[in-house]
Amino acid sequence: MNLSLTQRLSLVFSVLLLACCGASAWLQIRSSDLHEKEVIQSLSHDLASHIARNPALSDDSGDGARKDAMRQIFGQLMVVNPSVEVYLLDQNGYIEGDDAPAGHLKRMQVDVRPVRQFIAGDPLPILGDDPRSVDGRKVFSAALLPHTGSNASRPPEYLYVVLQGEAHDELAARVAASSVLRTTLWSMAVVALLGLVAGLMAFGLITRPLRRLTDAMRRFDANGEPGAQPAMPNAPRVAPSHSRDEIATLESTFAQMSGRIGQQWRELTRQDQERRELVANISHDLRTPLTSLHGYLETLSMKADSLSDAERKRYLAIALAQSVKVGRLAQSLFELARLEHGNVQLALEDFSLVDLLQDVFQKFELSAEARHIALRAGIAPRLPNVTADLGMIERVLTNLLDNAIRHTPDHGVVDVELAARDGKVSVTVSDTGPGMSEAVRARLFQRAFTSGGAHRGGLGLLIVQRMLQLHDSQIRLVQREGAGTAFCFELHPAGSVQKGGRTVVSIQ
Repeated sequence: MNLSLTQRLSLVFSVLLLACCGASAWLQIRSSDLHEKEVIQSLSHDLASHIARNPALSDDSGDGARKDAMRQIFGQLMVVNPSVEVYLLDQNGYIEGDDAPAGHLKRMQVDVRPVRQFIAGDPLPILGDDPRSVDGRKVFSAALLPHTGSNASRPPEYLYVVLQGEAHDELAARVAASSVLRTTLWSMAVVALLGLVAGLMAFGLITRPLRRLTDAMRRFDANGEPGAQPAMPNAPRVAPSHSRDEIATLESTFAQMSGRIGQQWRELTRQDQERRELVANISHDLRTPLTSLHGYLETLSMKADSLSDAERKRYLAIALAQSVKVGRLAQSLFELARLEHGNVQLALEDFSLVDLLQDVFQKFELSAEARHIALRAGIAPRLPNVTADLGMIERVLTNLLDNAIRHTPDHGVVDVELAARDGKVSVTVSDTGPGMSEAVRARLFQRAFTSGGAHRGGLGLLIVQRMLQLHDSQIRLVQREGAGTAFCFELHPAGSVQKGGRTVVSIQ
C-alpha cells in the first residue's frame, strides 16, 4: 500500500485502539463474570450444608425409597430457586441421585477434587463440573452427606449443588440480547470512536513538522540553482545540542545541509569562473611572447641571407628573451599547480633573514639602478633568526620585490622592513607605485587576472600566498596613506618551530 507515514501511523493506531478496546471489553466481562461467580458462591456457600441436614437424605430406609425422597427434595428446591441444580455424588463423583429431566445429563461423573477443595475452605471462586454440559464448569456449593443408623458404614457421599444451572444460562442469554447490553456496547463504541478521533488529531499535530520537512525535501531540486531552492519555514538554523525533538533536529539539519550545498555550489561557481579567467589570462600572456618569438624566428628564416650580423644577433636575442619569458610562465604554472594539488616538502632550517634579503637585493640591483629605483632595507636591531624553508622564503621575497619594482615608476623607492612583532618576525615590502583600485584589492589573492593592462594580481602573488600558507602565515595587503602598495607577512623565530628534517604539508 502506498500510504504516507501519517496514514500508516493512523492505521496502526486504529488497529491497536480497537484491539485494546476489545481486550478491555473482554477483561471487563471476564472480571464481572468472576466477580458474579464469587459473590453467588459466597452467598450460597452453606446451601449444600443446610440441605444435607434434611433427615430424609440420611434415612436408613431402602435405596428406592431414599432416592424417591431425594428427587422430591431436589424438585422442591429447584422450584423454589430455578437457578440451582442438586445432585448426590458418591466418593468417586458418580451421580447417584438427581431430578434432571430425561436426556439433560451429559455426563454421569463429576471431578471430586474441586468438591474437596470447597469443603476444605480454599479461596473462592472454585469451579466444578457441570453435569448438564460436556465440558462446562460452574460455581457450586457442596457438603459431605452424613450417615446415621444402619447407613453409618456406607462410603462417604457428597451433596453437589450447581448454583447457576440451565435456567440461569437461558436467562443470561436473553439478557445478553437486551437493551442494557446493547447500550453498554454502544457506549464502548462511542468511547473508542472518540479515542480514535483524538488519536488521529494528535498524530496530525505531532507529524505536522515531519510533513513540512517532507514537503521541503520533495520540492528540493538537487540540480537547481541554490538561490531558487525552497526555504524551510520556521526551521531553526541550528538545533540545540540538548534538544530531544528528533523532528526539530531533522529540520535544522536539513536547513544546514541545504545552506551548505548552496554555499558549496556558489564556491564551485566562483572557482569555475576563476578557472575560466585563469585560462583566458594565461592564453593572453602566452600569446604575446609566442607571437613575438614566432615572428622573429620567421624573419630569421626568410631573410637569413639579407640580414646583417648585428640584425641577426638582435633578432636572436629578442627571440631568446621571449622564449625565456614563456619558460618562466610555464614554470610558474607548474609550481602553482604543485603547491595547490600536490604534497610539498618543507626543509625547515634556522637562517638569518637579513642575509637572505641582502642576497635578494643583489638580484635586482642592476635592474633597479637602470631605472633609478632605490632599494632600501629597514632592519630592527637584534632581529632574531627565523625557522622556515630557505628556498621558499627566497622565492617569496623575489616575487614581492619583482612585483614592486615592475610597478614602481622611475626614480621611485622600494622599501623592505624587517621587525619583531608579537613574537614573530614581520616582513613588509612597499613601493611608491600608483597603488591599486578597490576592485583589484578585492580579487588580489584569487586567480590571476589582468586589470588596466598591468598584472597586479598574478601568478607570482598566488605562489607567494601558497608558500606562506605552508609556513602557517598569510600575505596581507597593508592599508596605507598616499600612493604605493605594501605587502606584509610574518615568520616564526628560530626555536619556536620543531625541526625534524623535511616536513610534508598539503594545502587544503
